[in-house]
Amino acid sequence: MSDGTAAPAFIFDLDGTLIDSVYQHVLAWRQALERAGIELSVWRIHRRIGMSGGLLVNALLRETHREISPADAEQLQQFHAEAYRELVGQVRPLPGAVELLKHLASAGVPHAIATSGRIRSAGPALDILGVSSALPVITRDQVRYAKPDPDLFLAAAARLNVSIRDSVVVGDSVWDLLAARRAGALGVGLLSGGYGEEELERAGAYRVYQDPADLLAHLDEVRLRGNG
Repeated sequence: MSDGTAAPAFIFDLDGTLIDSVYQHVLAWRQALERAGIELSVWRIHRRIGMSGGLLVNALLRETHREISPADAEQLQQFHAEAYRELVGQVRPLPGAVELLKHLASAGVPHAIATSGRIRSAGPALDILGVSSALPVITRDQVRYAKPDPDLFLAAAARLNVSIRDSVVVGDSVWDLLAARRAGALGVGLLSGGYGEEELERAGAYRVYQDPADLLAHLDEVRLRGNG
């Protein structure tokens, strides 16, 4: 970071980072794939959560050695969106997520959300979090490429009018941390999406915490100082 005393901006992934939704997305993708006549173990699906829907579909179908047209890939994403809508009522904020966002807002720390999900799936999650309409939110619809490309995080930093190199990206998947590293941001990993600590560190995490509550308790370690 360029300034050893300035508090960094924070850019958060959404699913598995602020809301407890990873496994609902896994089950929704399984339903979507089965609806298309494709059987795949849920653990294989989980390993790809955090990518954009299009990349995820392509990656999963490579594992089944199947070819798919762009139209079929788009239909699979629609199937997933429909299945997820049926499960979204089970989704809750992760421990400390609401409090962490409120703390950053009250401290005047720039922060944003950047998600590989499209607005149709991110919208309900944002409602669950109760975020302010003033909070910048970048979705897959707004960038050319999603994670592991850095576009989402770069767009979030631009929206905040901060340098990405003076930003902390918080995510739960290796795809978040790879994208953070490619963007030039400091990456912080959370275990709340199901990836292991070593996996997140190998992907570039500077620190790894259990969930947003754990991060909130250790903000000093990522150079955000309190009034004390």
